Parts: sequence; structure tokens; C-alpha cells
Amino acid sequence: MSKARSLARKRAVQALYMWQMTGQNISDIDQQFVLENDMDKVDMEYFHELLHRVPAVVDELDTHIEPVLDRPLAELDPVEYTVMRIGVYELQFRLDIPYKVAINEAVKLAKTYGAEEGHKYVNSILDHIARKLRAVEIKAAANK
Repeated sequence: MSKARSLARKRAVQALYMWQMTGQNISDIDQQFVLENDMDKVDMEYFHELLHRVPAVVDELDTHIEPVLDRPLAELDPVEYTVMRIGVYELQFRLDIPYKVAINEAVKLAKTYGAEEGHKYVNSILDHIARKLRAVEIKAAANK
């Protein structure tokens, strides 16, 4: 994956976290975020996709996350929750991104922004979800 796409994910985590915590309008967050942050090396198309599509399908994403948790959604660290939503979005809707890349990128984000051991939890949850959403891809990789 490109560095520009990784930067898009980083910025999307920050912007989606803002949305999750404030309930502010996505378009307003988008404008504010682009004005206030260095977006020069960011894959802007992908940043906008994540920022606008994740909230649009958030209920669907949560239906994949909730059943594999060991705690209520409300008890999740909000940053890790945001990272999980991006990871599940990629697993479900971006089949062009290999499942291992989606999970690894989410783990990197959780290491950067989440709690000290939060990346392990994010990895575990996304790995579990990937087995369902990407079963064919995982089976094909195992048979190589």
C-alpha cells in the first residue's frame, strides 16, 4: 500500500474520531480538517471515501463488530472503535485491498492512536471478522 493511502487512513481516523465524539456534520469536519491539517501527501480521494462512506454504513459495520466483542460497544476505547470501523469497511467494501493489508494498517493505527495494548484487541477482532468476510481469500492464501 502506498504511503499516501496510509496517511489517508491516519487522517480519516482523526476526522472520524471527531465525528464519533461530537456528532458534528461530516461535511463540516471535512472542510475543517482539510483547512487545519497538512494534507499534501495524503491520498485525498481515499481520505474522502473513508470520511464519508464509513458514517454512511456505520450500522452495517457495527453489526460485524458487535457479535465478536467481549464487552458492550459503549465500553470500547473510542479510538480503537474508529480504527475497527475503518478496518471492517475495508474488509467488506474494498476487496481490492488484501485482508492482511487492511488488518495490518488498522493495527498500525491502533498502535499510534489507541491504548497501550489496544492494537492486539483490534487485531483479534478484525482477524475474526476477516474470517467471515474474506473466507475465500483466506482459504486461497492458505492453499498456496
